[in-house]
Amino acid sequence: MSLPRPALLGAALLALSLAAGSGSASTAGALAGSAGPVGGSVDAAAGRPAPRAGEVEGWPVATPARLGLRTRAVRRGAAEARRLDSTCFAVLRKGRLVGEWNWQLPREEPREVFSITKSVTSTLVGIAVRDGDLRLDDPVSTYVPQWRGIASESVTVRNLLSNDSGRFWSLQSDYADLLAARSRTDYAVSLPQQYAPGSAWAYNNAAIQVLEPVLEEATGMPVARFARERLFEPLGMTRSSFITDPADDAAVFYGLRTTCLDIARLGRLYLDRGKVGGTRILDAAYVRRAVGRSSTVHNAAYGYLWWLNRPGALRGATDPVDAQGQPLRPVTGQLAPSAPVDVFAALGFGGQVLLVDPSTRTMVVRLGLPAQSGEEAYGFSRAARVLTRALR
Repeated sequence: MSLPRPALLGAALLALSLAAGSGSASTAGALAGSAGPVGGSVDAAAGRPAPRAGEVEGWPVATPARLGLRTRAVRRGAAEARRLDSTCFAVLRKGRLVGEWNWQLPREEPREVFSITKSVTSTLVGIAVRDGDLRLDDPVSTYVPQWRGIASESVTVRNLLSNDSGRFWSLQSDYADLLAARSRTDYAVSLPQQYAPGSAWAYNNAAIQVLEPVLEEATGMPVARFARERLFEPLGMTRSSFITDPADDAAVFYGLRTTCLDIARLGRLYLDRGKVGGTRILDAAYVRRAVGRSSTVHNAAYGYLWWLNRPGALRGATDPVDAQGQPLRPVTGQLAPSAPVDVFAALGFGGQVLLVDPSTRTMVVRLGLPAQSGEEAYGFSRAARVLTRALR
């Protein structure tokens, strides 16, 4: 699937907004009936069930009932995903695939997942921390010399991960100029400081892109190669890769291409507290900080480039703010009040979702076409609803 860019990205990312921005945590929608076989897939061309096997791309297959899930709820979740223009939908529990559907595209074809990329970038930072190549409280200026001696000198790696760096943000800059830049990294680095580090929260794509030169300088290799060698290959994410811009900079705020079953392996890494196949690639402490608690007082729903279900002050991607960067209409609550508080997710524009429930080791994955303006969209709360209904 090839999605038009940067026109689509400019318009689409501009529309990206979590529930906190509107004061509503979900969009209600009727659940449809069964859309495909549990533990199988739908042939993209003919719509026929694919043959069932004991394993799919390395994931052992099990029935929902065997793993304590309600079959009907899983099927209804798939039906809703299909109705909302999904290209793939999967439910996994305890390391087993209990339901998988593919529409329009074969399961093995990578597709763009937009800001799910940010959670992958967070993981790369965690790997570099474990390797001893950087520390979260290092000033970014240690790796980006252009920031030395200016207002951005005290911004830390942790600030970039928490989205409270105070770096300049505007709709035009973040959703048009950044995307159009030949080198998105050079553009991001060159922006000014808008607020004091730690004083304001913004869903700041340009600030996150600065993690590209940080990682490259700290690890001594291009980010796309570092991701392939240190994350994708160890996890078996054979269909995942970063896109790069004309300057060959990896787009670390949105540039991942992957599949439903590949990105589920990232979720399993966090369920296993940073281990894969008995080998630790992330410190358990980093996992706890990334997905186990809020990283900033400004947004309870945000960890280290992961979205959380923690209650408290909520912020959306394009909330209007005052001159100090504080929301004009503060919102408190929870992204999915009916779901456990320890649920976390990697989210991307247009309803790209990897939702993870650590207490039951269950994951819901949905990738698909972005909804047009005014249409129903998939998101955190819909995936959480599949989870809670299947577990009842």
